[in-house]
Amino acid sequence: MKNKTSGSDTSKGDSYWSGKRVFVTGATGFLGSWLTKQLVDDGAEVICLIRDNVPRSHLVESGTIKKATVVNGSLEDYWLLERALNEYEVDTVFHLGAQAIVGTANRLPISTFDSNIKGTWNMLEACRRNEIVKRIVVASSDKAYGHHKELPYTEEAPLHGSHPYDVSKSCTDLIAQAYHKTYGLPVGVTRCGNFYGGGDLNFNRIVPGTIKSVLNDENPIIRSDGKFIRDYLFIADAVSAYLTLGKNVDKQGIKGQAFNFGTENPISAYDLVLKIIKISGKNNLRPNVLNEARNEIKEQFLSSKKARQLLGWSHRESIESGIKKSLEWYRRYFNKR
Repeated sequence: MKNKTSGSDTSKGDSYWSGKRVFVTGATGFLGSWLTKQLVDDGAEVICLIRDNVPRSHLVESGTIKKATVVNGSLEDYWLLERALNEYEVDTVFHLGAQAIVGTANRLPISTFDSNIKGTWNMLEACRRNEIVKRIVVASSDKAYGHHKELPYTEEAPLHGSHPYDVSKSCTDLIAQAYHKTYGLPVGVTRCGNFYGGGDLNFNRIVPGTIKSVLNDENPIIRSDGKFIRDYLFIADAVSAYLTLGKNVDKQGIKGQAFNFGTENPISAYDLVLKIIKISGKNNLRPNVLNEARNEIKEQFLSSKKARQLLGWSHRESIESGIKKSLEWYRRYFNKR
């Protein structure tokens, strides 16, 4: 099965979503913005849960927010979630909402646990009590696995996060599985590598931060020692992964399952920054390695074999083509400013 989403410019025309009433949490986030845009383009009636006004979010700047229904509130408010699902007659839920920054979680773990763990059980309990909801996709993470000597991670590996963000994702994942095993809820779990691409305005992350630096003719900064190895998934491929699972999550053999989504081409932070420098043509620049990162796992990357076999999903963008498209997006973005 070929993915329909290519580059940061997602494609149109998947009739499966036409007329579906889809609830998206975390819609102003990086993935949430692109996923919501694709669903709107495909004819879905999208209802977004938005806690804070984020005017620079791609959801807002792309104009997608004007084409969706907005429910203002937080995941910690159970009764708001129950009301929204019921009043808007939601049939599909993409639960992406979470505090997603590792450093933020390390500084103040309680708010992260509230949004990521309590927010997940609130969302799933509201779905359990609503007979209209037929499909639920919950965002976990490769961080949920914690540290393992055997790589790549497969879905059979145990979940034992050690640090606040990782633990919150281990819990999110297990809670979702519990709701399927106990109540038969039609839920699927995504475990993805690091997302990158146009629209990510958290410049503390390595890809947008490096691109911003090279476009400003500045030496890019690496917070770690440069040896951390990760799987980087282009944002359009991530959208494709979520929509592919969403279309299949109510089927026998799929619901209740967790799926890894990645490129199976891990790369170190140092090599990634060198690649961005080379593709940008700014070969006079050199990485500035700070070696300040703490409480992060050295090596994490995924096997996507299960997603290929059961969902027919595979990524389309190589790291080179994804970086080129990202550079083009950020050039346009900064030129407007």
